[in-house]
Amino acid sequence: MKDVTIDYALRATWQAVARMYNEEAKNFDSTMAVGFTLLSIDPKTGTPSTALGPKMGMEATSLSRILKSMEEKGLIERKPNPNDGRGVLIHLTDFGLEKRGDSKSAVLRFNEVVKDHVSKEQLDSFFEVMDAINQLIAEKKIYSRNTTTN
Repeated sequence: MKDVTIDYALRATWQAVARMYNEEAKNFDSTMAVGFTLLSIDPKTGTPSTALGPKMGMEATSLSRILKSMEEKGLIERKPNPNDGRGVLIHLTDFGLEKRGDSKSAVLRFNEVVKDHVSKEQLDSFFEVMDAINQLIAEKKIYSRNTTTN
């Protein structure tokens, strides 16, 4: 399909991956967002609540809703940050650690199956392209006023 744009391919693929993860998460009475959050919290030391949003690329309001839901389900608990009197650390409960294991297994399974069907060279090229796109965005080379296109 020569008419497909790069952003369309990225978006369509991510939406398919998100649907797949959400379908799998339903089997565990969860969602992809909860699984992603579980994987983003340090299982040993917890994670400052203020660091979670940027780490996950998520807005604070969306993250707040997810954390509230996770706390209600007994997946996480909030504890004062000993290094910052005003801060809060998000810790996984035993149940949260168990569900984190489920999420980790799902992600590893996805990676395993993709690696079984895609060559190492193709995967290396994929990551090179993703790095290049992220670099162009980070350096503001796509929509900068001084950017020219060919």
